[in-house]
Amino acid sequence: MKILDNGNKHILPIIPELVSEKIDKKVSDIKFIGGGSYGRVYKTILSNGETIAVKAYRIPGSQYEEAQQLNILSANTSVEMPKVLFTYEDDETAILAMTFVAGQNALNPMFLLKSKSQKQKFADDVVSGMLQWHSVTNDKFGALSDPVYDTWLEYYKKEKQEPWLTALKELSENGKFGKKKLKLLYDATEIFNSLPEEKTKPVLIHGDLNIMNIMADPKTLELTAFIDPCGSLWADREYDLFQLRNMWGDAYCLYETYKQKCKLSEYADFRVAYYASMHEAAMRLKGGLIMPLWEDLNNARLKKEMKKLKEKTL
Repeated sequence: MKILDNGNKHILPIIPELVSEKIDKKVSDIKFIGGGSYGRVYKTILSNGETIAVKAYRIPGSQYEEAQQLNILSANTSVEMPKVLFTYEDDETAILAMTFVAGQNALNPMFLLKSKSQKQKFADDVVSGMLQWHSVTNDKFGALSDPVYDTWLEYYKKEKQEPWLTALKELSENGKFGKKKLKLLYDATEIFNSLPEEKTKPVLIHGDLNIMNIMADPKTLELTAFIDPCGSLWADREYDLFQLRNMWGDAYCLYETYKQKCKLSEYADFRVAYYASMHEAAMRLKGGLIMPLWEDLNNARLKKEMKKLKEKTL
């Protein structure tokens, strides 16, 4: 897998040239404002006072995938999302330029000081926006552009579970993934695959709606935007929920609020915990950044849910 340099020294000289070429505007200032597993975002102020966001990716082709996801997701929720301005790629660079959305991401620890009522209003609005996506259905599960699977488990096992576990086993044999972590995933997979299959409809999902990708007003905690879709699919709705518990998402009761608004399957808590641990481990296979703290948190939650299931069957 080719990994591109998206650091300041490489990207900063490129942005003014691209903006001039693609949208015929001049850049007056550029500032790196943060990034996630796959990209770094630059706040770019134009000479006319307009502000846009330019995202530079580590993996070529990612910009086209996110552009497609933004276009589809934004058309199916009332929550604001960035609008695509242009994409670009050469041998050394992968770029997506978007409109700039207001707010700060909810990972900001200052938001934790907000009142209980503010946090609940925030959670209600986030879940309402998600449910708009989850009301959009399809005939098949899978990729947005070409879904081909009749059932969710058929898709998940073939496209995620089996290749991930095979690759993680190889990493473990080479000393690059802990044996205890691998055993936990295999044990959890045995349980996951033994559960009764739920008959679910394919719905539109964001795929990465953790608190880093939810923007809010820093003064009021009012929801302002959703950003950074990653892995949007036609999927089982429960696959869109594990990110709600990532980092300190539980401080806003996002997952619990979703459960209150929408009835989930009998084994949803276990499945959501399983998806979280599998996804975090698979970051090693996709060129993403590894967050040991979040991985340990997810694995602890999975162990707890496995214990509850075993106690339930005794």
